[in-house]
Amino acid sequence: MMKYVAILLAFAVTACASTPKSNQMDSMIGPIRKPTDFRRTTLIVADAERSLKLYRDILGFEPNYDKVLSMSGVALPAGEPGAKARLLLLEGNDPWVGWIGMLEWVDPPLDPRADVPTRLGIGDVVLLFNTTKVDERCAKIKKLEGVRFTAEPRTVTYPGRNGGPDIKVRGCNFFDADGYLVELNQILE
Repeated sequence: MMKYVAILLAFAVTACASTPKSNQMDSMIGPIRKPTDFRRTTLIVADAERSLKLYRDILGFEPNYDKVLSMSGVALPAGEPGAKARLLLLEGNDPWVGWIGMLEWVDPPLDPRADVPTRLGIGDVVLLFNTTKVDERCAKIKKLEGVRFTAEPRTVTYPGRNGGPDIKVRGCNFFDADGYLVELNQILE
C-alpha cells in the first residue's frame, strides 16, 4: 500500500513541477501567496484604557502584548525623543494578520487633536471590521464616551464580484474617540 502512495505522490509532484502556477497546482496546494501580508495597523490613541472598551470589550480583540517603551521620535515621527509610550497589540482571529496596535504616549503625553473629524479626506483611513451580532455591538458602541456615529445600523446591498450574487451587509459607521472612522459590518446570507 505504501508503495502505491509513494508512486501517486511522485506523480503529483512531477505533474506540478511540469506545470508551475497552473490551475492544477493551485488546486493541489492552494492559491499562490502574494509577496506581502498586511500585518496590523497601529492607532495612536489618547487613552488606551478608553480605546480598549471598544476594540477589546465590544469587538473582541484580545490583548497579546502590553509594554511601555522608550520612543526615538524618529522611526515613528511623534512625541519627543526618549518619550515613554504604551504599546498594546490586539490579536483578532488570525495569529499573524489582522491585528490592531495601540500607542499611547504616557510621559510626556501627546497634545490632543485640535479638530474633531466629521468628514474624511486624503490621508484618512477607514477601519473595516466584519463581525457577528452587529446590531448589538453597534448599540453598545453608541454608549461609549467620545464616539460619533455617521450611519446608524442599516442593510446595504453591493453588486457581487465577477458577476456573482449580490452581497448584503448589515452595519454601522462611526468615528471612535480618537477620530478613526470605523465601518462595522456583518455579511448577511
